[in-house]
Amino acid sequence: MEASPNTNKILQILTQTYPELPIPLKHRNAFELLIAVILSAQCTDARVNTVTPKLFPNDRPCAAADILKLGEDQVRKIIYPCGYYNSKTKAIMGCAHALLNKEVSSNFQELTALPGVGAKTAQVVQAQAFGIDAFPVDTHVHRVCNRLGLADSGKNRDKTERQVKATISQKHWSRLHLELIYHGRALCTARKPKCSECPLNKLCPSSEA
Repeated sequence: MEASPNTNKILQILTQTYPELPIPLKHRNAFELLIAVILSAQCTDARVNTVTPKLFPNDRPCAAADILKLGEDQVRKIIYPCGYYNSKTKAIMGCAHALLNKEVSSNFQELTALPGVGAKTAQVVQAQAFGIDAFPVDTHVHRVCNRLGLADSGKNRDKTERQVKATISQKHWSRLHLELIYHGRALCTARKPKCSECPLNKLCPSSEA
């Protein structure tokens, strides 16, 4: 896929529209972010942010030993509201065992070697905990990229990632990831996108405005 002729203008408008980009998942260290991202699969960030305070210590950042001390049954009970609690509990306990007395790595291969950690989770940790240029693709990012013509990948999120990385400079990846999330939540929603309110409507091939 070739870069859209509107790509640079789209990037410019997104940055103007979303000048402040707070990280959606609350965390105090890389381990907390890793666990929060695991919990966020098929779950809203807002709900994750109500669950993690019950999972993590109040007075200090969470470490693997804290999760192991809670135990599998208690972890499962706490994270139940996030859905898919059995598989998420397995991943969280697996990560806690693997990272006992260790720091979370910034290396992609080491991150994806952890239980339940795929490319998207690893890249969120790289970008938001370590400041590494990365482009994780979630449902919002995938949807908005295809609507804007930044990707043409059907239902294949991996293809969306490859296409965007091939046509957009690496220095933009991490910021663009967050801009697309915020845009997908605020305006380019899955159902009934607010095209008439969107600052990109004149550049968007999917615009209904």
